[in-house]
Amino acid sequence: MSIKTSFMSFSTPESTLEQMLEIAGRFGYEGIEPRLDSGHAHGIEVSAGAAELRRLRKRVETSPVALACLATSLKFADPGKAVEMQAQARERIRLAAAVGASRLRVFGGAIPEGIEREEAIQCVVGTLAKLAGDASAAGVTLCMETHDHWCDPAHVAEVMRRVDHPAVAVNWDIMHPVRRGLATMRQAYETLRPWIRHVHLHDGVTENDRLRLVPIGEGWIDHREALQCLAEMDYDGFVSGEWIQWEPWERHLPRELAAIKRCMA
Repeated sequence: MSIKTSFMSFSTPESTLEQMLEIAGRFGYEGIEPRLDSGHAHGIEVSAGAAELRRLRKRVETSPVALACLATSLKFADPGKAVEMQAQARERIRLAAAVGASRLRVFGGAIPEGIEREEAIQCVVGTLAKLAGDASAAGVTLCMETHDHWCDPAHVAEVMRRVDHPAVAVNWDIMHPVRRGLATMRQAYETLRPWIRHVHLHDGVTENDRLRLVPIGEGWIDHREALQCLAEMDYDGFVSGEWIQWEPWERHLPRELAAIKRCMA
């Protein structure tokens, strides 16, 4: 199986890029996924200067660990913020190109009150279509996540069909469609299969209507089935662990990687 593993900087928010690369290599991850605009110490931000970005890119290029993706908080479903979001997206596309990252995670985001689903779809489609050329020219793929008001794979697939551009794809977060009861794992995969270019993994349970992260295999997310689906399409991208405000990285990073490897086997 050619699937590669990575983790988001939410696991190591106080680690520099050099430290993240070292940690990943120590445990056997093939990549890392810096989260932008969250105050993490990796240093890959739009505020960084050109010289610093060149230094960070060289550090990645001399490491066996790759930049799997840059995770943004960009949200495209609010018509009132479309121009602002497009400007921010172009900055982050340029950032990804500067450091050599080929994937940029984006969101549909919450649909504002008074906006119908169809209008929201049109807004997301319009923004992604306007950004697709910039992304393609930069060698970057925009990956819309199955998250928040876009957990239903059918809604994300509709966006993909309308945009219809190779630089616009899907970040399949395997938890949210299943957790919300909107699709089984297999149904989500089959709906999104043509566009899956990045994947987020994590496990959890619901307690008092709130999500609590648990080790892979102890929650209600079938990672083995998800990875089997990816193997069927010869997926050769990254599956990235998204563990936010959880246990110390020394504890969960090696344990979760071992669980992922067992599921792959």
